[in-house]
Amino acid sequence: MKVNGSKISSLEDAVKSYVKDGCHLSIGGFTINRNPMAAVYEIIRQKIKDVHLYAHSNGQGVDELVGAGVVKNLEIAYGGSGKFASTCIRFRKAIEEKEINVEDYSNYQMTLRFLAGSMGIPFLPTRSSMGTDIVKIWGFSSETRKENSKLPNDKLIEIENPFGTWCDTRKLILVPAINPDVTIIHVQKADYKGNCRIEGLTFADVEQAKAAKILIVTCEELLDDDFLKNQPDRNQIPFIHADAVVHIPYGAYPTACFRYYDYDSIFLKQYAEIAKDDTQYRYYIEDNILNLHAHSDLLDSVGRRRLEMIAADKNRGYAKNLDRR
Repeated sequence: MKVNGSKISSLEDAVKSYVKDGCHLSIGGFTINRNPMAAVYEIIRQKIKDVHLYAHSNGQGVDELVGAGVVKNLEIAYGGSGKFASTCIRFRKAIEEKEINVEDYSNYQMTLRFLAGSMGIPFLPTRSSMGTDIVKIWGFSSETRKENSKLPNDKLIEIENPFGTWCDTRKLILVPAINPDVTIIHVQKADYKGNCRIEGLTFADVEQAKAAKILIVTCEELLDDDFLKNQPDRNQIPFIHADAVVHIPYGAYPTACFRYYDYDSIFLKQYAEIAKDDTQYRYYIEDNILNLHAHSDLLDSVGRRRLEMIAADKNRGYAKNLDRR
């Protein structure tokens, strides 16, 4: 996979090599933006189980991993797909039926946790969530924490300001670092060494990438080594973090990828209806994921006309005439 510095891989090989049963996995993206969906579908196809999943504020990726039975434990700030599902449907159902364990943090806290992991420090302080049930209600029992050496002893810790009362901050919340076994992100541009350029909002993807032991990158465009040397300040993730680079256009579909394509409102609306029914959802997993060999098969089933409909306007970065109802 890494001949002469190249980290180019097939998606099947990258997932098979690094994503294992019971691993601690982080996926990038935000709600229905730049989720690494091709990788999500490949994980489901390979029938990986008992994953401890981390996400910032994810939507479609988390919902399909949970719905397919991949996830055992989840740490997240928010799971929703915008107007299509203000709370992700299979995610909510799994929590209500106690099929998965979930521990929630604020959006800012999850960013700090990934940032701490990327910095190589065990925690970071914040005032976020003070006075809320996030502090009071924990999703993982003390037994679960003892059984899993990768989990911190506590969800968070409240401390007195150790520097005294010279400022208004009297108490702080310490949130533990996250260091996933594997992080998977989808970016607009990458080269064969693993340098990455994200266009538009980066969400927590950069911190998630740098916090991980292994980083799998899927990309819209795979470029030669010289291109990303132009305007290097626009490259958020250097090659030292990447372990596998997968060229897979439309790798975020049916979620959006800024400047390349918008989300597919037809797909997401249909998915939201199917996800409400257990039987229909089982058929969905079979027909749209397990019975397909690759992400390109899903794109073929959707058709060129649909992909043209969601194509991004070059000036705006999103589809300007898309019916979002």
